[in-house]
Amino acid sequence: MKNLILTSVFAVAAVFSTQTMANDFVEGKDYKVVSNPVKTSAPANQIEVREFFWYGCTYCFKLEPYMQAWLKKIPSDVYFLRTPAAMNPMWEQGARAYYVSEALGVRKRTHLPLFHINNVGNQKILQKDAFAKFFVKYGVPEAKFNSMYDSFAITAKISESNQLAQKYQLTGVPAVVVNGKYIVQGGDDKVVKVVEYLVNKERKAK
Repeated sequence: MKNLILTSVFAVAAVFSTQTMANDFVEGKDYKVVSNPVKTSAPANQIEVREFFWYGCTYCFKLEPYMQAWLKKIPSDVYFLRTPAAMNPMWEQGARAYYVSEALGVRKRTHLPLFHINNVGNQKILQKDAFAKFFVKYGVPEAKFNSMYDSFAITAKISESNQLAQKYQLTGVPAVVVNGKYIVQGGDDKVVKVVEYLVNKERKAK
């Protein structure tokens, strides 16, 4: 009986702690409200969560394991998208490489290794030539990579990425945008908790 009471107490405490944490998330501190909400790409019955990142970003690298864990249990009403930031010439090269990996069907195999190689040790792969050699290991000939890298389709994706970054008035990454209305930034598990809080907020508003 005593153990049952203690278990109940701990359960109530855990729920109270979670609720308190959620209630403590404050606009302007834990997340930013987009001044002009952006139309999302999500179906009408879903809530869009869009992650902006760059492979050379330390905080993006730190956030990625938490995002990966969250994606394994992502709610069915959440529509998740990744958008590589292309806000300067260096970032654009990484963004082009990401979009090439999507177009050639190797993204799932190359995404995490690219994060790792650019943030662990002294080796960096942040420019076109280095990316081309990296993708050879995944069965992509350099000539094919280079052709796709400079293609109209990839350039259109870069333009779209930059347009979105401008609409959200982004100044850095990582940035996780919830339903075109809220921006969450940081490199730890708190980001995921705030995203979940905002998703729930949007869910209740529907």
